[in-house]
Amino acid sequence: MYERILIPTDGSDTAEVAVEEALEVAERFDAEVHTLYVVNVDAMDLSLGTEQVERVKAGRFGEMDELEAKAREATEYVAERGRERGLDVSEHFRAGQPHDVVADFAADRDVGLIVMGSHGRSGVRRMLLGSVTERVLRSTHRSVLVVDEREAE
Repeated sequence: MYERILIPTDGSDTAEVAVEEALEVAERFDAEVHTLYVVNVDAMDLSLGTEQVERVKAGRFGEMDELEAKAREATEYVAERGRERGLDVSEHFRAGQPHDVVADFAADRDVGLIVMGSHGRSGVRRMLLGSVTERVLRSTHRSVLVVDEREAE
């Protein structure tokens, strides 16, 4: 049913909650797993300048060792957990609007399922803070499994 599963991650506890659920599904269907870290260039300090932002968009972090380390740590967490289960896991890095990048990546790779974590916020807190997961739901025509971080408590 699912040949390819995408696990977007930002390295947060919320994202990590979704990892185990995604890997269980991947095991069940013997699916290949892609993990994706998206650098939100809109959230980057504008003082970086256009040239540095363009390098990040192209996947070249340059002098931004801290950003690259965070990206690698987040995707390696997913990859290690998947490989412990004998799964084929690919790590990817992109830059842009996270929800657009996730939706485009899923379409380009013909991903059958996207698995993401959610804070489970509602009301004003959700409206003020926004939600990448909610935006992905609206931006993709792929199946999305949303794992509530409160399930791990």
